[in-house]
Amino acid sequence: MTSAASPAPTDVGVAGVGMYRFGRMAEASLREMAYRAGTAAMHDAGVTFDEVGAVYVGHISQPLMTGVIVVKEFGLTGVPVQHITNASATGSTTFREAYHAVAGGQCDIALALAFDDMEAMPPPGERAASVDGVILPAAFFALWARRRMETHGTTAETFAEIAAKNWNHAALNPMAQRHADHVVTAEEVLASRMVADPLTSKMSAAVGAGAAAAIVCTREVAERLRPDRPFVRVAASALQTERYQPDHVFVGPVTGASEMTRHTAREAYERSGIGPEDVDLAQVHDAFPIEELEYYELLGICEDGHGDELVRTGATRLGGRIPFSTDGGLIGRGHPGGPTGLAQIWETTLQLRGEAVGRQVDGARVGLCHMVGGGSVCAVHILVRD
Repeated sequence: MTSAASPAPTDVGVAGVGMYRFGRMAEASLREMAYRAGTAAMHDAGVTFDEVGAVYVGHISQPLMTGVIVVKEFGLTGVPVQHITNASATGSTTFREAYHAVAGGQCDIALALAFDDMEAMPPPGERAASVDGVILPAAFFALWARRRMETHGTTAETFAEIAAKNWNHAALNPMAQRHADHVVTAEEVLASRMVADPLTSKMSAAVGAGAAAAIVCTREVAERLRPDRPFVRVAASALQTERYQPDHVFVGPVTGASEMTRHTAREAYERSGIGPEDVDLAQVHDAFPIEELEYYELLGICEDGHGDELVRTGATRLGGRIPFSTDGGLIGRGHPGGPTGLAQIWETTLQLRGEAVGRQVDGARVGLCHMVGGGSVCAVHILVRD
């Protein structure tokens, strides 16, 4: 971005959130998952569908009109419905559009809804003949991991510690896909099947289906609906794509250049007037532990090259200085595609309201949500309890 970021509006927040548990499709169809998540968010906010002034619905794998058809299940009110797709950042972008609809005065209440089934993603098609289509995401992240091992001396044990942490956080989240019946150890993670050296199967994101939703509204509406509940304000919404830099590589749609996260976070910090030192918890695109480790640094939580120390000291665990992926992240909570970014909003909102039973971060006031998507794009949202 060439111009300075302007401050975000101070009167827009999250009034309600809802989810349908992520996992392999068995008990419900995607449409039912979406309906349950949406109604849960409206019930949490205390609104009915006829009060919703705009709907933004995100999905990647489903036919084009699926979103509009799903929204009809809530009622036929004439509300404008827009389909959003932005790879893994679809849920985050859906939330961003709902935020801008309220912040821009188009409506007082907007619904962001996303659903998907990662196992139903369409084949790569013409991309199969390109480098982007041949090299799988796991291979890209394995190369990123190998580079860090060479430049910073990071060990496979460090990656395993991050993955084990997220498995154990997920066990405390009723909406997570992976619920281990024991404490997962780094040794167990390392002993699991190798996917792309040094990344093993227990270091990999859990894929499946699910849905998530959020009600975004003005402060006035939120305080009228739930006067006894803290107002969770959207302090910043930032979305960027990669920038050209020396030695730029024009392949790899998974995350783009790593600096993309640094630039997007910087914009979010500028818009919110909040610095990385103020963040109490963070959710990130941790499809593999190398990502979370790098994002400690790219989000400014620690200096470059010092992420490994956060792992060694337990700073990013629940109970640590700055817990990451408190709901289990993509590794533990799961990654259906479309709804993943909204699941981060669900978790962060509960944390800031003090309602994350069994995994609550004490005194949480500022939460950061980060997602990247193929293409490449990066979304960062900062939520604050007022």
